[in-house]
Formats: sequence, C-alpha cells, structure tokens
Amino acid sequence: RYSLFYNRLKNIEENEGGLDKFSKSYKTFGVNQFVDGGIYCKEWAPGAEAVFLTGDFNGWNPFSHPYKKMEYGKWELFIPSGQDGYPPVPHGSKLKVVIRAQNGELLYRISPWARYVVRDEDKVNYDWVHWNPPQSYIHKHPSPKRLKSLRIYESHVGIASPEGKVASYKNFTYNVLPRIKDLGYNCVQLMAIMEHAYYASFGYQVTSFFAASSRYGTPDDLKEMIDVAHSMGITVLLDVVHSHASKNSEDGLNKFDGTDSCFFHSGPKGTHQLWDSRLFDYANWEVLRFLLSNLRMWIEDYRFDGFRFDGVTSMLYHHHGIGTGFSGDYNEYFGLQVDEDALCYLMLANHMIKFLHPECITIAEDVSGMPALCRPVAEGGGGFDYRLAMAIPDKWIQIIKELKDEDWNMGNIVHTLTNRRYEEKYIAYAESHDQALVGDKTLAFRLMDAEMYTNMSVLSPLTPVIDRGIQLHKMIRLITHALGGESYLNFMGNEFGHPEWLDFPRKGNNESYHYARRQFNLTEDHLLRYRFLNTFDRDMNKLEERFGWLASPPAFVSEKHESNKVIAFERAGLIFIFNFHPYQSYVDYRVVIWRSSLIVIFKYKILLDSDAAEYGGHQRLDHSTEYFSEEYPHNYRPNSLMV
Repeated sequence: RYSLFYNRLKNIEENEGGLDKFSKSYKTFGVNQFVDGGIYCKEWAPGAEAVFLTGDFNGWNPFSHPYKKMEYGKWELFIPSGQDGYPPVPHGSKLKVVIRAQNGELLYRISPWARYVVRDEDKVNYDWVHWNPPQSYIHKHPSPKRLKSLRIYESHVGIASPEGKVASYKNFTYNVLPRIKDLGYNCVQLMAIMEHAYYASFGYQVTSFFAASSRYGTPDDLKEMIDVAHSMGITVLLDVVHSHASKNSEDGLNKFDGTDSCFFHSGPKGTHQLWDSRLFDYANWEVLRFLLSNLRMWIEDYRFDGFRFDGVTSMLYHHHGIGTGFSGDYNEYFGLQVDEDALCYLMLANHMIKFLHPECITIAEDVSGMPALCRPVAEGGGGFDYRLAMAIPDKWIQIIKELKDEDWNMGNIVHTLTNRRYEEKYIAYAESHDQALVGDKTLAFRLMDAEMYTNMSVLSPLTPVIDRGIQLHKMIRLITHALGGESYLNFMGNEFGHPEWLDFPRKGNNESYHYARRQFNLTEDHLLRYRFLNTFDRDMNKLEERFGWLASPPAFVSEKHESNKVIAFERAGLIFIFNFHPYQSYVDYRVVIWRSSLIVIFKYKILLDSDAAEYGGHQRLDHSTEYFSEEYPHNYRPNSLMV
C-alpha cells in the first residue's frame, strides 16, 4: 500500500510539479477572475465533442464563447476584460457550461468547480452563480492551536433553531456558537455544508463539491461563522463527502460530459446500490486532482481546521460493506476485496493535509476496523488522526432495547468501551446524528419514550420512568466520555435529551419543518427537567477540560462487578465509579486506587456526582466528605479506599 502511495506521489511530483501545485488546481479550474479583469476558464470533459460557456454575460448565446481543446480531455477559455476594464462576467451573474456530447446533444451543466449555486423558489434545479464580490470576507482571527482533547459538537446549520425553517449561518454564528462554548465543547463538526440539492439527504448527496450551501446564506456568511468560532477558541471541522456523489446531472457531477464515466466508474461499478449514488474512480488522475483540490479549498478559502471523512468503509472495499460483517480477522482487511485505489487516495489526502497544514485534523468514519487506518502514512497507515468508535452507540442501543436493568453485563460494557486498536485514537460517542434520525430513537427517547411529553416538568411527579431515564442518560454519557476513547462527540441537542426525532421536510411528512429543528429553548425553561441534563453535560466537559482525561493514557479498570453492577476505573488521576444496579446503593464500598505509597496517604473529594440536585439527582452523597487511601490490598492492588 505504501508502495502504491509512493508511486502516485512520485508521479504527481514528476508530472504536475508537486503536490502543492497539483492540489491548488481549484484556483485555475472552473471560472476564475484574474488581476487584469479577464476571466480564465478551464474544465475537464474527456467525453465532450465541444465545450462552451454561456450565461447572463452573453445573453445566453450557447456558442459565442467556445473552449479550446487541450491534452487529456481538458478545455480552456480566456475572456479578456472589456474596454472599461470591468470583468466580462460580473459578480452575481448566472452561468452554464454547454457540452456537446458525442451523440450531438447539447447539455447545459454546472461546472464541477462552481463556488456558489442557488435555487429559486419556483425551480427544481440549482443555478450556477459567479461568485466574485468586490470585497470578500477577511478573516480576523487565527485558527486555534491543535487540541490535545477533542470535545466535538456535531452540528447542522439548517436545523440549529427552535423555529420551523431553514436556519442561517448568521443564526449559528450569534446564537449557537456561544451555546457550544458555554457547554465546554472545543470543536464543532459541521454537516451538510457542501451543496446538496436534496435537503432531506442530510448533506450526504453532494451536488456541488466546491460550493458552500446557499440555503443558509452566502460564502462570506460561512467564513464569518468560522472566524467567530476561531475567536472563541473553537476548532471547526467539515463533514466531507468524498465517498460518493449525487446522481443529479443537471445540477450535479453525474454525466457532466455526456458519458456515464468522467469522474466515476462506468457501469454497475460506478453506482452504489443502497445509496443510489455515483462512485468515484480513485485511480483517475483528474479525479485525484478534483478531490485533493477540494480539500485544500475548504482549508485555505474558508479556514476549516480539518475533516471528518464520511463513508470511509464504503470507500475501502469493493463490496462497500454491503451485507458484510467484520469480525477482526486480518483476511477481511487484506485481499482482493479491498479497493486499494480508494485507500491510496485517502493516504494521499492525509499526506497532503499534514504536509501543507500540519495543524489540521482528520477523522475516519469506518465501521470495519481497518488496521493502521489511524497510523502515519510513513508507517503504511491511512494517515488519519482519529476514527469513530462506532460500536459504542450500537452497544448502548442493544442494551437498552434487549436487556432488563438487572441483566446488564458490566464486563461486556467495559469491553465495548475499551476494545480499540493499540495506539490508534478513537472518538467515543453514546449517540450521533444517526440515532436522532426518523426511524431510530435517541437514548433519551428510548429511555423515557412517551413520558417525555407529559412528565418532564418539575411540577409533575418524578415517575420511575423519568427518574431512571435521567439518571442513565447522565451515566451513559459520562462513562462513554471517560472510558471510550481519546476524543468525545455529541450531536446537537442530544446533550439535554432532545425530545422526538429528526426528520427533514419531504413528501412523506407534507414538507413539514416541525422535526427539522433543535428546541434549545427547552433548556432555558426552569420548570423543565431538560436543564438538569444540559447542566450535567456542561460540567462533564468542563471537568475534562480541567483534567484532560481524553489526552491521557487509557484507563486502568479496577472493577467490573456483575452482581453489584459496579464499574470502577482510574484515568488522569481521577477515580470514576459507576453503580448501574437498578435498586441497590452501597456504603463503605472499597475501590482500588492506582497510585500506591507506603508513606503518603492520598486524599480524594467528589468532583462530579450524577446524583447531585443540580443534575436532577437525589442528593444522597455528602460532597464535604473526604476519602483517604489506605494500605489495604484490594483487587490485586496494594492501596484502596472506602466510598
């Protein structure tokens, strides 16, 4: 694999002048403004017989501005500035690339490199708008330094409002970012930014890869949003979709040059049978140029601090993970079923990002457990910094759905939370956007279900269902945060147990926005119990910020007691003790401490207590109590203490 990567990199160095120049192609492809006012246009359309540029600037004459055919399927056009020195294609004017296909048909297309596309309310398809304002937004704040502990707030700009509408970049900037900062998250991961024609696709059916979604505002609005986040010390990651593309042709990449290939594999190999989308040909030179340039544009133009690569499992294997289980056997990861070209692209992408912007972070969404995916490329690894611990949310769902409280298996929970590849960093999460979508349920909804509609008020009785749900919601999140990985992720709203599910407007729900919103206002009502969960989540993050357990070595688990339903472990000098027993409390419970000394007595105090009143608990612990270590062997360690 490293040999394949090295040969591709060497070819780029020899034939393209290096990776720096190769990945900077977004400055020359598409339609670009030059200093003298002229317009330089460049496209790759290997299947085209002829290519033209048309739009408002020439009265939509489809043939007045033909491109010149170059080598390797490239086409170029230069339009000089007018006599008055003004650019021939004004800012805000609409454009189309006209392709004469091999069968003679004229195809009106949006450039794959388009920076801004919009859709009028009375239209189905998007229009390409030339974006070249006289004064673009100027970033004022530097990017935060690379974080040791990542606490990620997974976000969607469009639903980030209690109102039933598509929310804006401006709303996120001034209403949501301060909330994220207050909750103690230091990183925001933005979904659905790359333009997607179908809103209900959650941003995963991308149509314009270089365009920031216009349904939330302008490119400058997004730049301002990222700049303000940086001023707060918040790192900003983009959920990038390079695993597939929308099948749209009039406002997407599909059949751009009139053939079914171009950017994609032709025939069945080029279509994902479950997602009904097109699959990139990662061995193609121009596809590599397109995708690598895409990553660099988001970093350098918008100042994103890294990426969460979506659908990595689909990229890694020719079977795309469809109907395939992964047991961990190495034969599953090394064989003809692996798409080595896709893996090589990911290695190139990570190498380029680390070479040009070493402070950037990359995350892989891979459910298969591909070995070395998060090891450096120089070691033959994939080059990612983190991978998502995708087994953890599945385990919590399985436990809550299938087991009685008294049947919870402590050893199995600990195994799932600690079962990760040595020296590969994992992002732990109890739930993400996947669990919030219609057809699934969030942890809060699984725990409390219909009673969330009637018994979340502090004026109503604390029923057993609500009491159990609130307590387990806190415990599940804390043990996942502290034991599950080297980073933590939460999907917006889930921190306070957001009621109901997430569903975008579509025909099936009469185009309703009722479920396509986040009701942050619920946490501000002091008569509702949502504020307890919100406060606990904030204090949990603040405690991690203080002690840094995510950046510490893996925890030492001292106890997973099946009959007592107790899990105890130590990490970053803190002792974490969880009592999952449905009805049994304990006094004088002995737990191990990792530190040992024959001379020093260590003193401990409670720092975080899920049973505290401010978190909706029952105040059964006295926080003024001091706990002292003693030379008393327990669980094969020389020192312990009583709690």
